[in-house]
Amino acid sequence: MQVPLELAFHNVEHAQWADDDIRARVAELETLYGRLTSCRVRVEQRAGNQHGTIPPVVHIALGIPGHEEIVVTHEPEHLQRKFQRPDLHNAIREAFRIAERRLRDLKKLRERRTKEPHHDSENQSLGQIAETAPERDHGFLLTKEGGLLYFHRNALLSGDFNKLSRGDDVYYVEDVGDTGPIATKVRVKAKE
Repeated sequence: MQVPLELAFHNVEHAQWADDDIRARVAELETLYGRLTSCRVRVEQRAGNQHGTIPPVVHIALGIPGHEEIVVTHEPEHLQRKFQRPDLHNAIREAFRIAERRLRDLKKLRERRTKEPHHDSENQSLGQIAETAPERDHGFLLTKEGGLLYFHRNALLSGDFNKLSRGDDVYYVEDVGDTGPIATKVRVKAKE
């Protein structure tokens, strides 16, 4: 993780076994999903009663790049319904079980998204290279309407930027950049 684990206990006596257990479970989450950037865990006792039967609550907030923070928390009633004698052991185990499931779901979603083929054929257009400036890492395309579109060397998905020459046919997707329309996903058309 980029940010060290933040661990806090509120209205609960800090126990070394709980600290060690939480750190070990966070390490397992890191192994499961290596792109975790941060993790905050807060253990708190919201209310008490004379019999000590209201279990503590464990909050987990996981920072993941390109995704909103994953927040896991449970209400004491959840533990009371699930366990005969809910305690801090159960609260920690249950919170991390839920966090692990949510991370696995996110991981599957992201893997499926990257494995599915992405086709831009309905959005792409055919144009021609108007000019290139290899020393400045960019060039311009001539669109079928006769306009010029800027493209950067990194937008070229197939072909060699240094071997492009005026008149080469290319497919591209038009997008909007910082200063106006640009060509992205530029592919050199195969010679027939």
